[in-house]
Amino acid sequence: MLRSTLTPAGLVRRARIVALAAEGLANTRISKIVGTSVPTVLKWRSRYLRDGLDGLLDAERPGRPRHLDHAEVVSATLMPPPRKYGVTHWSSRLLAGHLGIGNATVARAWREYGVQPWRSGTFKFSTDPELVAKVTDVVGLYLEPPENAIVLCVDEKSQIQALDRTAPMLPMQPRQIERRTHDYKRHGTTTLFAALDIATGQVTAAVKPRHRHQEFLSFLKQIDRTYPGQELHLVMDNYATHKKAEVRDWLAAHPNMHVHFTPTSGSWLNLVEVWFGIIDRQAIRRGVFTSVKDLNAKIRAFINGWNDRKHPFVWTKTADEILKKAKP
Repeated sequence: MLRSTLTPAGLVRRARIVALAAEGLANTRISKIVGTSVPTVLKWRSRYLRDGLDGLLDAERPGRPRHLDHAEVVSATLMPPPRKYGVTHWSSRLLAGHLGIGNATVARAWREYGVQPWRSGTFKFSTDPELVAKVTDVVGLYLEPPENAIVLCVDEKSQIQALDRTAPMLPMQPRQIERRTHDYKRHGTTTLFAALDIATGQVTAAVKPRHRHQEFLSFLKQIDRTYPGQELHLVMDNYATHKKAEVRDWLAAHPNMHVHFTPTSGSWLNLVEVWFGIIDRQAIRRGVFTSVKDLNAKIRAFINGWNDRKHPFVWTKTADEILKKAKP
């Protein structure tokens, strides 16, 4: 105990009292060396003689019984605030004043029950009548892709803004984060079309000024040139551009391309959305672009770098697990 660096200071002091007593030192001498009173020395010597090492440990201290049940605080939290307060949700201080208790007590109750009134999220249920079939189809492609075929997740990220700052960025320094002006200049927008090969992570992409069916059809032709003569399974959402007559006719004339639509309000099933999140965080959101041409060049540079360090995208949830959570 005396040599350990992890032993609490109080326990070290008690162990030292016992060790000095074992060396034959008088109680008054021990009290001076340890820096405590003689009655304290007598107390810990007697407890050691009676209970051994366990006698040096602190006895349990239950403290004053709790007079306010945390469940009552949480129950009040789950009720909407009275109209007289004019607020949408409780704060710890507002609820504490309403209940006549301390706001620290409210905070402890919230921590114990995992209640977070200051947070809010969104949700949306899919109303697609073919929800089960589409989820099963798309997830089946991810978990067991057809042999000798390539699964591509296809979509477009539209309205990417070429934003320029009104002053140069201040670079990151030790103990100082990167900083930029709060205001910016708009230089236009671009649209990124992308097809993600989930088995390898390879991305085929194109940047175009608009996202009409003409641009989408042009991108499909680019995919066809990238994977000549190969069987392709394309996962897409229900955007009207993807179902235009000209697009359907072209796909019908290319039987090597099989389209799999995600459910309505279920574009999160499309893995290319994950990749769009990556490029947004790593190249777009904090980027500075002096023109649309500059924006397009930096997007292409990111894609080239990504394809050099690409990795597969692995889906883990089964269709049954997804459908179980998707039901309202």
